[in-house]
Amino acid sequence: MSWLLFLDESGHDHKQMPYEVRGGIALQDAELWPFVRAMQQLELTCFGTELHQYGKELKGSTLLDRKRYRFARQASPMNPESRRKHARAFLARGLEKRTPSRDEFTAYGQACIEMARGTFQLLRDHSAVLFASAIPRSVRKPDHAHIDEFLRKDHVFLLERFFYFLETKREYGLLVMDEVEKTADRKFVRQLQSYFTRTETGRYRTKWIVPAPFFVSSDMTYPVQAADLSIYCVNWGFRLPSHGMNKPVREEIAREFGPWLNERQFVGEAEKDGRVFQTWGIVYVPNPYGPGN
Repeated sequence: MSWLLFLDESGHDHKQMPYEVRGGIALQDAELWPFVRAMQQLELTCFGTELHQYGKELKGSTLLDRKRYRFARQASPMNPESRRKHARAFLARGLEKRTPSRDEFTAYGQACIEMARGTFQLLRDHSAVLFASAIPRSVRKPDHAHIDEFLRKDHVFLLERFFYFLETKREYGLLVMDEVEKTADRKFVRQLQSYFTRTETGRYRTKWIVPAPFFVSSDMTYPVQAADLSIYCVNWGFRLPSHGMNKPVREEIAREFGPWLNERQFVGEAEKDGRVFQTWGIVYVPNPYGPGN
């Protein structure tokens, strides 16, 4: 048996999101196809159609943008049949570059939030495990030529948590990543290869982590879209105040989806230098380029 860790990133444009987050969800291989089928059905149940047909993805920013909540609150929850009818009309008007009606805006907003809720329920139903690493949005890369050769510390900690999880399961792990831009993807692969081949710790962690990532297109891969939603919610609705992660949250996300994040994140024991300690799947790294933790 093996686990696939579907990875995405949030806030890397340093514009609106409070943090820069990389992470995602791990699914056991036997759960992958049932999860994909369930996501397909959930999308049809919520919207009455597939969003990719209208040039949209099931991303966190698509489903839980502030505007979606404003749309959804314009009226009481619609019955599913009416919601699907008006949501499809909303999407069709977008292609036609025409303004949707109030009911269509409302239906689309409600469908988006229901899709987010349903996705987290499916993550639970299929025993998905959440891993994420966050750094401050204000962090800037030091002006050292050699820095690009190495995997950043927050990424190392993300892999570390995944390794601890796999070690407890005694199962292998694969990395599945969203295609971003070929130059950036190749750079990250070089950094991964350097970590897994040139460091003692990295070489040891290839015992369970396959060091060659796979790249997929997020608009065609439901688990990557679920990963995007999860880390979007980490960015806006999860905090570790005792570690200095204390930027303001969006209350609607923290209140509803924060408990899901706590439930889905990896929690377990690890051993290092003869010391056993508890570890969590979500880690905050104040300075990814500095020494220490």
